[in-house]
Amino acid sequence: MRADRQGETLHILPGEQGELPLRDTREADLKPNISSGHGGSIRGPCRQNGRLFEDPLFPTSDQSLFYQNNRIGTVTWKRPKELCSDPRLFVDGISAHDLHQGQLGNCWFVAACSSLASREALWQKFWMELFADRDAGYFNGSHEHQCLLRFCFIDVIQKDLDECVRLWNSHRIRPSRTASCPGGVIPDWKDQEWEEEKPESYAGIFHFRFWRFGEWVDVVIDDRLPTVSGELVYCHSNDSREFWSALVEKAYAKMCGCYEALDGGNTADALVDFTGGVSEPMDLTENGFKEDEEKRSELFERVLKVHDRGGLISCSIKATTAADMEAKLSCGLVKGHAYAVTDVRRVRLGHGLMAYFRSDKLTMIRMRNPWGEKEWNGPWSDSSEEWKKVSNSERENIGVTVQDDGEFWMTFDDFIANFTDLILCRLINTSYLSLHKTWEEAVIRGSWRCHDEPLINRAGAAPTTSTPSSRTHRCYSLLSVHLFSDLVLCTTVCIVLYVFDVKKPEDEVLICLQQKDRRATLREGRGENMAIGFELHRVELNRTYRMHVTQQKVGGSAFINSRSVFIRIDLKEGRYVIIPTTFDPGLEGDFLLRTFTDVPSDCRELTLHEPPQTCWSGLCGYPSLVTQVHILQATGIAGQDSDGDTRSPDFDTKGLFYRKKSNQPISIEIYNHNVLMDSFLGQVTLPGEQGHFQQTLHLRGKGDRRDNDLPGTLTVAILSSPVLTNI
Repeated sequence: MRADRQGETLHILPGEQGELPLRDTREADLKPNISSGHGGSIRGPCRQNGRLFEDPLFPTSDQSLFYQNNRIGTVTWKRPKELCSDPRLFVDGISAHDLHQGQLGNCWFVAACSSLASREALWQKFWMELFADRDAGYFNGSHEHQCLLRFCFIDVIQKDLDECVRLWNSHRIRPSRTASCPGGVIPDWKDQEWEEEKPESYAGIFHFRFWRFGEWVDVVIDDRLPTVSGELVYCHSNDSREFWSALVEKAYAKMCGCYEALDGGNTADALVDFTGGVSEPMDLTENGFKEDEEKRSELFERVLKVHDRGGLISCSIKATTAADMEAKLSCGLVKGHAYAVTDVRRVRLGHGLMAYFRSDKLTMIRMRNPWGEKEWNGPWSDSSEEWKKVSNSERENIGVTVQDDGEFWMTFDDFIANFTDLILCRLINTSYLSLHKTWEEAVIRGSWRCHDEPLINRAGAAPTTSTPSSRTHRCYSLLSVHLFSDLVLCTTVCIVLYVFDVKKPEDEVLICLQQKDRRATLREGRGENMAIGFELHRVELNRTYRMHVTQQKVGGSAFINSRSVFIRIDLKEGRYVIIPTTFDPGLEGDFLLRTFTDVPSDCRELTLHEPPQTCWSGLCGYPSLVTQVHILQATGIAGQDSDGDTRSPDFDTKGLFYRKKSNQPISIEIYNHNVLMDSFLGQVTLPGEQGHFQQTLHLRGKGDRRDNDLPGTLTVAILSSPVLTNI
């Protein structure tokens, strides 16, 4: 790495050997770029030469401020030391009250920062690696149980690294921050803080980390901030000495191309970028939340659970017209403005000792306006009479203050009545050490790509004959379509398919589809997101090849031009196929698919259309037809056992079979599952020729006797075709 002196600054030139290179963290190529690890390789030369770092990749020019024209006049870039005599990263810790939005229309980002500020573990998180006593770097299985047991009961997240080393040195646990175990949005924050005793150690360089498209991206910046008339133009703190919010905003702007790229956005995206979690947007005007008290109660429990487990929450009131944007309502709330939810509680009503024994509690939620002013003025606002119903100790416990600081309480019923949109960002827990629900995560990177060969074409939605109004329901299409019996089948589809298994009788499943962020291409006029979405189909239990006909649709997302789409759904045991597509045909792009289940789902892509032919196919034969067996239901089978099993089960189960002999009949047997041994209940036999038919047959015993009928019937649908890619 070379140093080039120019005036009072030190320019670090990228790409030299011997040090980690400083790479461009702007996503102009839609690729999250990493900036020199944690900045230490740049900070060292700066300190040695007594010069402050200047970032050559994000210069002090209009290029870093705007992708269009300058809209704020003359801007002067100043370092914190030029704005105050005693700058600090944090003053008296970090708080949601620290932030003010500034002149940029990025309340969505500032609201996410407010949520982040309320979660100390997220911005200064560190992780521990366990090592055996014998050989450093090798994990001892027997040692694991001792360490992890103690780990569960000590909140090491809130302690600093030296304290953790002291606590755990007998077990040789090494504090570390790795790419797979990120150190929070502001890693090594103590090392980055100004030191009064050692001013010469300050190098004017800061390091931040954001989660982008499945990876934690390091962003390194200098400390020069845009000002007008000596005041910060954009996000800033209440205390003029505190600069964490302005520096985080600059790092995020660099990653997105420029400050103007942050003008307008989605809080859900920023919450994910800060946490690596999964955001669930909710429309509060739907699903009967405003009318149904039971549904409101269920939603409150969900919001409370997300908050209690460290998640981030944001809300807003939808603006239907341009004139509505940031319009103040009579109740004090602002339309089209993102609010950060900073607390969710049940507040105890009453005074004195008896209040602790009463079950009378009020469901309440606390929010903050990133502007730092304009609060709710309805019931339970800061100075309202309703607070007299709450004891002084309870008010102190929940932090009620009477000041125009932008933070306020309201009942959950009033919240539902006034707000239209809610974002729940779950921090997905994949740790087996937790007492809370643990998720199994599957992450797959895919792409929509056009190809001249139809069999391997994986572009976005193909041309369709559907009308525009119906395309939201079926926005992928079948390329080569012909009629087979009374079903519409196809020989080739231009869609990407992913299969996963639900292995429990019923499981809550989270699915998130994300495309790459395109803000950095706004300068080239290509910053609009594609409209993306996905459908979810239940398929045969044993399907291992691509789906060539639409199956039973059980769910799916809306198709919208947001960076990500999400669903949370309860699914029965079985195999399912996810179909991620673009709304418009022939589009190309990369995507990230994340699924979360209670047990491993074995999520994977389906790539083959039919069983491959091998050298053994000539000797052992190759399938001549494909058959789908759909077992619908049974009625009147043998009586219940001690567990009370039904005599008329609805199976609704499918299997797919590639058969070599079309004249061989299909036999289906039914058993009652028992602990020691399954008991035979009967069987049916159907013809194996091609076609599509449904039959209800009487159960028979094993053997060819005519008098071996057994109680009950079985309804089965059979679909067979000599073309292996017809099902």
